[in-house]
Amino acid sequence: MLAANTIWGLMSPIAKIVMMGGIVSPLVVTDLRIFGAMVMFWIVSLFMKPEHVAPRDLARLFGASLLAIVFNQGSFIFGVSLTSPGDASIITTSMPLWAMILAAIFLKEPITGKKVMGIAAGACGALLLILGSNGGQTSGSGDNHILGDLLVLTAQLSYAFYLVLFKNFVTRYSLVTIMKWMFTYAFICMLPFSYDDLITTDWLALDAAAVASLCYIVMFATFLSYLLIVVGQKSLRPTVAGMYNYVQPVVACIVAASLGLDSFNVAKGIAIVLIFTGVYLVTKSKSRTDMPDAQADGKSR
Repeated sequence: MLAANTIWGLMSPIAKIVMMGGIVSPLVVTDLRIFGAMVMFWIVSLFMKPEHVAPRDLARLFGASLLAIVFNQGSFIFGVSLTSPGDASIITTSMPLWAMILAAIFLKEPITGKKVMGIAAGACGALLLILGSNGGQTSGSGDNHILGDLLVLTAQLSYAFYLVLFKNFVTRYSLVTIMKWMFTYAFICMLPFSYDDLITTDWLALDAAAVASLCYIVMFATFLSYLLIVVGQKSLRPTVAGMYNYVQPVVACIVAASLGLDSFNVAKGIAIVLIFTGVYLVTKSKSRTDMPDAQADGKSR
């Protein structure tokens, strides 16, 4: 989870390189991510032992694809276009909170004091980084803040639902089998919305830096990171997995400061300490199996 979110944190400044010229739209970048990853997962599957997926599980993989890729990436892209980048960044910090609440509802995971303190510390740290980077301004704001904010919130809820509802399902098949079907379904769902943009994009106008950035986004920020996410999802509780979402603004901040695009100060140092403290607290919090009452309740049933 740490590696995947570090890769995603690097994607933010890299994606700006691609979209600065206005040749490639965010929707096209999203579609390229999905299509490129789909092709790569199918190619890798050719060198693996064939794995039969039951029709019922194919339907479940379609649901997982909607939550983890289509609604998550699609809602976020459209949401950012309607609201300000600052608002969108702040709303993304809510994902671990939703993961905790949903895990308590569906998986009966306890909401402990240590877990709440960890999420609060991580959220405060992420907000310090975000507000410190853009000064709390809403430059580049869209035309419909309310709808945009709701769409970004939908993206966070969608991903939190995926972490919780498919926690146990992802252990049934290999990583490649799960991902190749999820990205295939996602590509089919996204193509009708992105087709016009894809055929009108002037691909020959892209320079070497933009092409290299797109390769990174497809190969690392999509193909590799989604493989790593499933590994983390199999091994970690949803709330713990969600907490690593706070690593992204840390990485983006460090990279931006290294490139001279932003400055590093004491407040940002405190923010990073808060984020990793929050991750540590949630990781060390008790799970359902650690709670004596839950164990006794399970035996009585």
